[in-house]
Amino acid sequence: MQNCFVVDLGPIEYAAAWELQRRLVAARKAGGIPNTLLLCEHPHVITLGRNGKREHLRASEHLLRQMNVEFHATDRGGDITYHGPGQLVGYPILNLSEIRRDVVWYVRQLEEAMIRAASDFGVSARRVQGRTGVWVDSPGAGEEKLAAIGVHISRWVTSHGFALNVSTDLRYFDLIVPCGLSGKRTTSLERLLGRPVSVAEFSPHMVARFSEVFGLAIDTVKREELEELLCAHQQQLAAATA
Repeated sequence: MQNCFVVDLGPIEYAAAWELQRRLVAARKAGGIPNTLLLCEHPHVITLGRNGKREHLRASEHLLRQMNVEFHATDRGGDITYHGPGQLVGYPILNLSEIRRDVVWYVRQLEEAMIRAASDFGVSARRVQGRTGVWVDSPGAGEEKLAAIGVHISRWVTSHGFALNVSTDLRYFDLIVPCGLSGKRTTSLERLLGRPVSVAEFSPHMVARFSEVFGLAIDTVKREELEELLCAHQQQLAAATA
């Protein structure tokens, strides 16, 4: 069983998390770090995937500024989505060459991990054919989306990942056409359960289920430890090319 670092970044700006992912991907390709799962929450931000449609952003730039919501075009798959406080965001940096070279399988496994983690809270979540992500059937509301997925894979090393609404303020999804699916609503664990749920309460379940579906042994490390490992790797590269 391969090891996988799990690093809880806590609240972090989207651009900072993206830059950290880039550094980790480069190090993972070179074998300088093991597989790594970053967990975090972002301040209010809307991101657009590489194949997304800008018209799925309903808000003007002026309104986004007023509401203190950032906007970023990214290199991940998928369309448009929102990240914010109360949402658990996960960025797996995995070398699929050492696990399984299958992009569709990888995405389905991310879905499976979230479905199992939701089940730990008594929520019956599922897949919907042709729509990436995790869905639930809500009484009186019909089919709603609980979690979104958008990934990037370079030389079989993954980045970007998943976002599950734990206690998210769902009103911010009104600023977009979530994942480009008109008429489809989003929901959260908190809404489904009718009680407060924190990201800290949900996160250990997500880590356990992630470990389970990918067959990875979890090693919890601090961000400072990860940064030290990255710096040591970069110094080794610099020495090798000197």
